Amino acid sequence: KRPLSGKSIADGMTVAGLAGGLFGMDGDSMYLSPAPLYHSAPIGFCLGVQSLGGTVVAMEKFDPVDALRLIEEHQITDSQWVPTMFVRMLKLDEQERGGYDTSSMRVAIHAAAPCSIEVKQQMMDWWGPVLWEYYAGTELNGFCLVRPEEWLANPGTVGKPLIGEIHILDDNGDEQPPNESGTVYFGAGPAYEYHNAPEKTEEAKDPQGHGWTTLGDVGYVDDGGWLFLTDRKAFMIISGGVNIYPQEIEDCLVLHPKVADIAVFGIPDDEMGEAVQAAVQPADGIRGDDELASELRAFIREHMAHYKCPKGFEFHNELPRLPTGKLYKNKLRSPHWENRQTTI
Repeated sequence: KRPLSGKSIADGMTVAGLAGGLFGMDGDSMYLSPAPLYHSAPIGFCLGVQSLGGTVVAMEKFDPVDALRLIEEHQITDSQWVPTMFVRMLKLDEQERGGYDTSSMRVAIHAAAPCSIEVKQQMMDWWGPVLWEYYAGTELNGFCLVRPEEWLANPGTVGKPLIGEIHILDDNGDEQPPNESGTVYFGAGPAYEYHNAPEKTEEAKDPQGHGWTTLGDVGYVDDGGWLFLTDRKAFMIISGGVNIYPQEIEDCLVLHPKVADIAVFGIPDDEMGEAVQAAVQPADGIRGDDELASELRAFIREHMAHYKCPKGFEFHNELPRLPTGKLYKNKLRSPHWENRQTTI
């Protein structure tokens, strides 16, 4: 057995500090947790709220209608979500959405995955200016926050750092000027290492040896110091020498009424190196076929440059998402790269 450290358990209650200090939660808070508690953020916030004397309402499994029912039934004041949950609630018909009173909601936090501007704006229009967003990882090498009014003034941002300093670096490790994309690194934050994975720990460090670390995201900082994320570096598609970011395409296609869920990734193409592929989960009652593919292709060409339009579409009954809401994209991408010597 591991010996006890002798430290007070209060020393580790950093999430309680976030819950109370940043988001104003207290003993009167009614906190809804729609995500599984084995994930670091949900369990951390649940424990934090309880340590402040608040009440936690934990869902065994997320369901959009049940979530709305619980908000009304328990007069939920605070909550934490992933964007997929927002999309599923927004896909409900107007009668279902309007059938529940969500006016008690004071703070609705979201994180863990990118949220499109359109989806977040629709949630703001529905629930009011109560959506708070943070960008961080379990590593806690940095922490960015954007409040509702700040996001409305800077749509799409994930905030400014409260922990660490932001550095945007190109592939050579040189720092990028404002509004130029690169890999997002945090500096001056807490040190960390991956358990029994020294190679992974080293890969997360910047090439120039400053000791800055990355979670693997690509983004830029604007002239006002606000951080905007573009995509995961590992998911970037290089087609004909052009960088294509799947998240931008996914943000567009998920707004189509016949799409329940979407994943975009690169597949091998002998001419272009990679081609854009879209895996689609059709909405209930919609058939995934060539007709739908043509409709989605026309839809995206109305909103984006033609070279970003998926060359191929595949349809699935359900996309592989983890219970936390994160998309298991490699499970969709990997079969296309079997028997290839490279995956880029």
